Amino acid sequence: MAYSFETKQLAPFAVLDYVLFGLMLAFSAFIGIFYAIKDRNRQNTKEFLLAGGNMNPIPVALSILASFMSAITLLGTPAEMYNFTTMYWYIGLGYLLVVATAAHWFIPIFYRLRVTSAYEYLEHRFSKGVRTAGSLTFCTQMILYMAIVLYAPSLALNAVTGFPLWYAIISVGIVCTFYTALGGLKAVLWTDTFQVMVMFAGLFAIAIKGMADVGGLKEAWGHFSDSGRVDWDDFSVDPKIRHSAWSLVIGGWFTWVAIYGTNQAQIQRACSCSSLKEAQVAMWINFPGLCLILYIGCFIGVALFSLYRHCDPIKFELITASDQLLPLFVMDVLGNVHGVPGLFVASLFSGALSTISSGLNSIAACILQDVIRAYFVKEMTETRATQVSRILAVIFGIICLGLTYVASKLGGVLQAALSLFGMIGGPLLGVFVLGMFFPWANTAGAYAGLSIGLIFMFWIGIGAYVTEVSKTIPKAPVDISGCNWNLTTTAAPIITTLNASMSTPSTVAAMATNATTVAITTTTEHDGGVFFPLYSLSYLWYSATAVAVVVGVGLIVSFFTGPRKPSELDPRLQIPLFDKICPFLPEKILKPLRFGVRYEDIKHDESEFRHTAEDVKEKDVDTFFEIELHTSPGDGKTALNGVANPGCESTMNGDATAGKYQHSTHM
Repeated sequence: MAYSFETKQLAPFAVLDYVLFGLMLAFSAFIGIFYAIKDRNRQNTKEFLLAGGNMNPIPVALSILASFMSAITLLGTPAEMYNFTTMYWYIGLGYLLVVATAAHWFIPIFYRLRVTSAYEYLEHRFSKGVRTAGSLTFCTQMILYMAIVLYAPSLALNAVTGFPLWYAIISVGIVCTFYTALGGLKAVLWTDTFQVMVMFAGLFAIAIKGMADVGGLKEAWGHFSDSGRVDWDDFSVDPKIRHSAWSLVIGGWFTWVAIYGTNQAQIQRACSCSSLKEAQVAMWINFPGLCLILYIGCFIGVALFSLYRHCDPIKFELITASDQLLPLFVMDVLGNVHGVPGLFVASLFSGALSTISSGLNSIAACILQDVIRAYFVKEMTETRATQVSRILAVIFGIICLGLTYVASKLGGVLQAALSLFGMIGGPLLGVFVLGMFFPWANTAGAYAGLSIGLIFMFWIGIGAYVTEVSKTIPKAPVDISGCNWNLTTTAAPIITTLNASMSTPSTVAAMATNATTVAITTTTEHDGGVFFPLYSLSYLWYSATAVAVVVGVGLIVSFFTGPRKPSELDPRLQIPLFDKICPFLPEKILKPLRFGVRYEDIKHDESEFRHTAEDVKEKDVDTFFEIELHTSPGDGKTALNGVANPGCESTMNGDATAGKYQHSTHM
């Protein structure tokens, strides 16, 4: 079998590939259409945005997995292995911390408050204005992220088939927007489940066949090790180091907990389960899937390097970006197995469809609940609200299409996506951390912290892009000695070396006489600048830095403007940090570490179960959301006439700056 670096030709799609690709997308769309028809008589936002509140944890877990680990990770992880080292494997430890804290710290807060929008918490803890600011920040983040997700598989299709890049982006964007407007969250969950199965099938097929083609795992790992890419001992505490053990585990935890712990798309899925326990089970079921996708992708990267170790596809001009490495590899090792390349590309697009549809669904929930219903049309029927949700999905789908051009300029899709979550998701996580862990924080502190955090992180992110910091990061060496240069009119490039000091006129002249043995890696010397060290901050530390800035600024402003009294806070809005991390300590030590918050008033009983759409009488469906928002989550009971049960009334006290959530009785 001839490879692309031997023939200078990319393997084309066969007819069967196109057929299977079309069938895959058609089946995904069918799932959405099926549930749209099945639930056509349930025209309420509870059904559309929370799948009725009675979903099984398994499809919820797989949907959580698909939402932020689909096309981005499939393309980015193998490319990471090819371009850098094995240090990225450490992020799996970060995933463990993320799932544990999301499931047992953050999810219980949102679940017991019975929120539809995660940002309702910010109103209970601070004020309506902070809620709106947080919600709009999330919407901005998700629109930009969806643009990256839409761009990634379109890039893959362009690389392996030659299908025009922007035709792919526009067509997929239109199909996805149409599909989202038809189906609700239930359709998205089941489509995600189907897509994850396809993704795993594709990953295993690529890993097994790829390893076989390069002589097996032992042979491939030997090549990988000989190239200097096996590196496990970078424990540097320098925050400018792109990937160290600390940045991947601790920085990765901050990056991903912003996604799994406070992101609307994930909270919305968790709250679609029928109980808190099932929501936590869904989070833990998701963990092995995270690790499987991560490490299979890493092994594919090892096989990918082994195949191209003597002919770098980018230097040989087979492809133009690292994100096209995996599609090229698939066509090289599986191009002769008709149908498999089609399944692979279909899995990328299916993942993108699921991610974008869930993103649009979560944005629709936020805009509807946090903006339209909160400020403009408070008395909106459920039928009208569902229609508005669909219209919002279409509008933001169009906006997402327009912003895809920006995504094409951000560089590698994996780093671009994680940088985005650090720049925007980090400050947003910081506001939740400020509210949940620091009972003294007030509304003024929340506003100041979020604003300064966003400004500071955008300054770093934009500065890093403008100064092209990524070009100063050394990559692992590549080789072009095995490329068939006889098939190209371009001369073999003159060698550059790893050590810039070796690039003297005499060595360049000597190397120019023999362009066969190479070990190329390129970095750009930067002339510095007073802020360059700040711009050089690893993208994995973005989120942690943002949280530190938001909490620091928020607490300073809070103490200057009058801190809240912990004893007056609703304990359901706080996380007892020391009880969580040091439960073995005696009560006499833990009590002062609760800082006066009355956690003993929380009842952990019926509040851990949600009412489902089936529990609501048809005549009461139009007031379902109002019922939930005005019921004390502590008593776990809902009065279907829209009035809280006697003796347990929940009201806002009207003080927007204090944002106190008062109850007439203990929870």
